[in-house]
Amino acid sequence: MEFAELIKTPRVDGVVLHRPFMPTVEGTLCLTGHHLILSSRQDNTEELWLLHSNIDSIEKRFLGSLGTIIVKCKDLRMIQLDIPGMEECLNIGSSIEALSTLDSVSLMYPYFYRPMFEVIEDGWNSFLPEDPLTSPPSIQTLEVNRDFRVCTTYPPLVAVPRDVDDDTLRKAAGFRHGGRFPVLSYYHKKNGMVMMRSGQPLTGTNGRRCKEDERLINATLRPGKRGYVIDTRTISVAQQAKARGGGFETEANYPQWRRIHKAIERSNVLQDSLVKLVEACNDQSHSMDRWLSKLEASNWQTHVKEILTTACLAAQCIDREGASVLVHGTEGTDSTLQVTSLAQIILDPACRTIQGFQGLVEREWLQAGHPFAQRCSMSAYSNSKPRHEAPGFLLFLDCVWQVLRQFPCSFQFTEQLLVLLFEHAYASQFGTFLGNSAAERVRLSLPEKTVSLWSWVNRPQEIDHLSNPLYEPNSLVIWPSVAPQSLLLWEGVFLRWNRSPRCQEEAHEEMVHIIEYNKELQNKVNSLRRQLAQLETQEPPLQTP
Repeated sequence: MEFAELIKTPRVDGVVLHRPFMPTVEGTLCLTGHHLILSSRQDNTEELWLLHSNIDSIEKRFLGSLGTIIVKCKDLRMIQLDIPGMEECLNIGSSIEALSTLDSVSLMYPYFYRPMFEVIEDGWNSFLPEDPLTSPPSIQTLEVNRDFRVCTTYPPLVAVPRDVDDDTLRKAAGFRHGGRFPVLSYYHKKNGMVMMRSGQPLTGTNGRRCKEDERLINATLRPGKRGYVIDTRTISVAQQAKARGGGFETEANYPQWRRIHKAIERSNVLQDSLVKLVEACNDQSHSMDRWLSKLEASNWQTHVKEILTTACLAAQCIDREGASVLVHGTEGTDSTLQVTSLAQIILDPACRTIQGFQGLVEREWLQAGHPFAQRCSMSAYSNSKPRHEAPGFLLFLDCVWQVLRQFPCSFQFTEQLLVLLFEHAYASQFGTFLGNSAAERVRLSLPEKTVSLWSWVNRPQEIDHLSNPLYEPNSLVIWPSVAPQSLLLWEGVFLRWNRSPRCQEEAHEEMVHIIEYNKELQNKVNSLRRQLAQLETQEPPLQTP
């Protein structure tokens, strides 16, 4: 298929662009295979470049011969294009709809993108999934999944307890949903405890048992110690799963493990919650009471609280009770990853650095099989009913922002890194978030044919842009508050396009200026102290009688 077949009208003059808090722009609208481009006649530097893959839906309106297209983007932006001529407007609209819903991954922009920056570091090789787990003597990495034959959603290398072999893992995989046998995702250096994640056990109605699975997770326990299984489903949902061949760990077969149910909502509920939240944030005609009521009715903050609470529970079991933890829901690719990754943010100061956080996303989301292609195919404005779409990764980023806001000096990065990851998860020129698993990315030849987002982020100038000027390394475990008054709406995402960014930008510039001034002042003080110390060590002059 050629892109030209989908572009009915490639160029229209006299198009007027309207964007909130920005001046109106008149210019020429052009459609390419991957971008909607508007160039200004008055100012050659005033351009709009919008990826078709970033378009969630459009609305067409007509008034006489003037047509208007409202473009609603996956990053929650809305722009208005006034197009002269009804036919041109209809052609542009149908072309955008076709180009923004391409099914073939190989036709997407990352395959055509050529970086204009120097690639100093190949992001595809920056983070190996087993790196943080190679040093402990109780842990080993195995290549049992080398060709993705055991589990199609796991990476080729997996970290497991030292005392298990490939055959044990294969049999345990047959007992877990999607072949997702328990693997180690975190090792707590303080006490040697570990956190694992998996799919649900396939016990079924007959209470099926797998001794290899029991041996696998028991290998993480110390003599006389117990472990905790944190199930992210309600007891009733877990019980219902038995009728479909799933289930949960029975106490008789796992006597050293205590099961705790901490309910986190499923995909369709989260997607509906995001739609309601964005609708409330975009409607500025409401009174304060009405707006707060709609915000509460979306239940978004409730989901944030549930995930943070469960992550704190997992961290508490590991750090304070000295117990190993296994986390799973049904598939182990959504709520499970939210909990395990957030628990590491709480426990591990390395995950609060720029490089460490990238490694966490790579290890616990991309390599762990979160289906980004399905979950992020549509955002909050889509007119189609959600099938597999869900804002699970956005919820995780929101939770990280809540912790960052409560501990502003403990993170090396600012919220700009979180916003950047949100945007690129839904639409990007990089191949990092394409596909649903490591196996799909290999099959699609993404490392060979596309550029990694990490190659862009890890350039010195971008690192400087994303760095937190208030950062002070904190080696302690941090415990975020989940009280209602402690959890706020993430304005940097949900209100970003509904208010002028000028005040926030000026405040950030002033903060950086104050910090730089204080550093200069401190350097002068230190220099004076050194000079005084040198004077004090010099011998006093001889006194003449």
